[in-house]
Amino acid sequence: MSDSVNVEAPKGPLRRLYAWMMENARGPHAWWALAAFAFAEASFFPIPPDVMLLPMMLADRRKALATAAWCTFWSVMGGMLGYAIGALFWKTLGLWLIGVLHVPLSEVENLRHKYALHAYLIIVQGLTPVPYKLVTISAGLANVPFVAFMLYSAITRSLRFILLEGALVYLFGDKARMFLERYMEAALIVFLLLVIAGFILLRYL
Repeated sequence: MSDSVNVEAPKGPLRRLYAWMMENARGPHAWWALAAFAFAEASFFPIPPDVMLLPMMLADRRKALATAAWCTFWSVMGGMLGYAIGALFWKTLGLWLIGVLHVPLSEVENLRHKYALHAYLIIVQGLTPVPYKLVTISAGLANVPFVAFMLYSAITRSLRFILLEGALVYLFGDKARMFLERYMEAALIVFLLLVIAGFILLRYL
């Protein structure tokens, strides 16, 4: 008689993806993969770094704040590339990228106009689920002073990744993991609703 125990594989693509992310969250290349995600998302990549950040923090709660700080740093660095796309390469790379991402030009123009008048809104909208690349590219297009942009970028990314996500996982890591694994599909729906709400708020903030 065999002593082996058959572990039921996670059901559904979302849970299989989560299981794979958790399995690789402690891997030797996880931190550099997170850096690449955070950098790219702030400038051109459509997937937010949270998909790697959260599993990594949940896998090692003791390093949650350090992991969030690492994500923050690379997101701010990637924001510089997004700013350059808007400020220097808008008519070539910028327009092409917005087209690939299927973002209406009116949304970018809306952000550009707001940042030209009130650059501090970068802090507010950087906290929302709105893709951060739209914030950084629009800030460059609006010619927001670079030093001010970097300051606002550092503030908003720190608030989101370190103060919100990192601190919550550090304080409630085990409970947060149990909650996410139990209500994963509902959590995804809530996240998607927040993204939609973020785009709506672009018109009013």
